Amino acid sequence: MKAAVVVFPGSNCDHDTYHVLKHILGVPARFLWHGDTGLDGCNLVVLPGGFSYGDYLRTGAIARFSPVMSAVKDFAAQGGLVLGICNGFQILQEARLLPGAMLRNRGLKFICKHVDLRVERADTPFTRAYGTRQVVSLPIAHNEGNFYASPEELERIERDGQVILRYCSPDGEVHDAVNPNGSLQNIAGVTNEEGNVMGMMPHPERASELCLGSVDGQGIFLSVLQTIKERVSVTA
Repeated sequence: MKAAVVVFPGSNCDHDTYHVLKHILGVPARFLWHGDTGLDGCNLVVLPGGFSYGDYLRTGAIARFSPVMSAVKDFAAQGGLVLGICNGFQILQEARLLPGAMLRNRGLKFICKHVDLRVERADTPFTRAYGTRQVVSLPIAHNEGNFYASPEELERIERDGQVILRYCSPDGEVHDAVNPNGSLQNIAGVTNEEGNVMGMMPHPERASELCLGSVDGQGIFLSVLQTIKERVSVTA
């Protein structure tokens, strides 16, 4: 089992993610440069947070054309697990691997703080270590995290159970007062229709060690790793 962390010019959470995978969870991990054209047999691909290409034009708009993204698309099409965190989420949307788009935060300010999130589904490859409707605390750090979709698309992703995380109160209530950025229906994380690609604006890698104040984020990585172990076992 191997994990790959893609590095774009401007990525700034790549080493954090690599550290959690390799040094906290003991997973063989490697960096993939945006100019690479293959994934080197990896079972998991993570697009980390940061400001790929300086967020010029708009978030993720240039990174979607990086050579590595062709390999990521092929990997996802074959059922491979892909996780996009913050800027990685935005890149996956630009690449049309995930629904919706990100707008500027409704307050037009960069937000960096811990938020509470409700796990809407605990039966996905990315959330199986949690319980349904469990509340977790993770940090956000973004300027464009305001999830938007057309009414038709929003209805579809809700109907098909693609919404995985929502901003909520500490007791799990979902309402506008606990929505930090204006995201439609408090959406903080979604999957594709097949369920093997997930994007989330909060940073699980920044909440995976007690010294950082929370280990709630470990569940994302542990869920993926358990899914991969089972897949490898079945294949073997």
